[in-house]
Amino acid sequence: MSNALALAGVTAVLKDLLDTSLIEHQITDALGAGVLVTSMPPDTVPLDGTGAVPRLNLFLHQVSPNAAWRNVDLPSRDTRGARTGNPPLALDLHYLLSAYGFDELQAEVLLGYACQLLHETPILPRARIRAALTPSPVSTALLPSVFQALRSADLAEQVELLKITTTAMNGEEMSRLWSALQARYRPTVAFQVSVVLIERALPKRATLPVLRRGELDQGVIVTPGLVPPFPTLESAVVLAHGTPSVARLGDTLRLQGHHLAGTQRVLVLRSDRFGLVQEVPLADSAEEATVDALLPVLPAALPVGLYRVELRVRRAGELRPRTSNALPLALAPAITSLPPLAISRSPQNVLSLTLGVQPEVRAGQSVSLLMGSLEAAAAPFAADTAQLDFSFANAPPAGATPLLRITVDGIESVVVNRAAVPPVFFDHRISLPA
Repeated sequence: MSNALALAGVTAVLKDLLDTSLIEHQITDALGAGVLVTSMPPDTVPLDGTGAVPRLNLFLHQVSPNAAWRNVDLPSRDTRGARTGNPPLALDLHYLLSAYGFDELQAEVLLGYACQLLHETPILPRARIRAALTPSPVSTALLPSVFQALRSADLAEQVELLKITTTAMNGEEMSRLWSALQARYRPTVAFQVSVVLIERALPKRATLPVLRRGELDQGVIVTPGLVPPFPTLESAVVLAHGTPSVARLGDTLRLQGHHLAGTQRVLVLRSDRFGLVQEVPLADSAEEATVDALLPVLPAALPVGLYRVELRVRRAGELRPRTSNALPLALAPAITSLPPLAISRSPQNVLSLTLGVQPEVRAGQSVSLLMGSLEAAAAPFAADTAQLDFSFANAPPAGATPLLRITVDGIESVVVNRAAVPPVFFDHRISLPA
């Protein structure tokens, strides 16, 4: 990488390149006067007196970060603040090349040769950079001290080559720039040099090579296809009713995916709200695409809610089990007492029902019963319960057979049999008394 002298080194290389080109094209003979190549601020270029001679002036007017390199090797420090790397400072250099002439057409001739040089030199070769910063056989003692220091810029050793690209600046931009420079405008071409990489040699904390990535790492695995060779779940459905990603206690849940065969298979259900993990042991199987699991039937085992379902399985030839991706699963409530445990109608036409539900409803869960298009909240309960009371004002008339649905925390009981073609309702109706 280059060091902090790289900016001055690029300017020196460009100045040498222009100077050499003017000599090769015998510009002195064409102009009838000597020509200088300088790298001065435009407001300091002499326009009269003995210093007023034809010249090309190179001026670095802006330095900007290089977008492609600015985030390389980041972050450079670990969590303890120790240095783990030396990310390079990547910069783009923006130049103005102005032609000064004091007789007719001198500036145009100089600018034409300069533009031709920039066009023919899109990349600065490393050998040209070394020759410009380390002239030979000229004695370095004859050079100004600043040019002697540029020998150690290491500009030719950086990873990226220096690329020259002309840029377009409209009249307004050029006018503002020269006004800011407080100098008289001269014919000018703008160009960019990219990219300069500056890096300081600082000690850093080196890490040892990684031997393996965890206990299951077996190196590179090559498979003849695009399907990754790891247990993967793609869908979850209950065959009894066919509703995707919705199950009840006692249902057989069918998981579909790939690479699901193996031993020590366990279905893992995780609930973030209740902070519980339920593991369901499964039989060993050679079936790669499907897994059938009977959900626990104990009412208190799993509350109604949203779960993440994972499969843990030890694949053939591996030492430890792998865990698949997680699928969402809604554990839905179910009404266990149809007809209701108790049902009555008051003289004010208030219908009261007592229903059994599975699983038990936890204290704090929101419960409501839908009877047809009517909805009623459950009577307050202070402890976990499998029996709930509901009251409907302005109930439907006697003999009506509305469909019952119970909702716990927004998850509704399954009332549609999607396994049938076409889908039909389950027989969750009751006959209302007088």
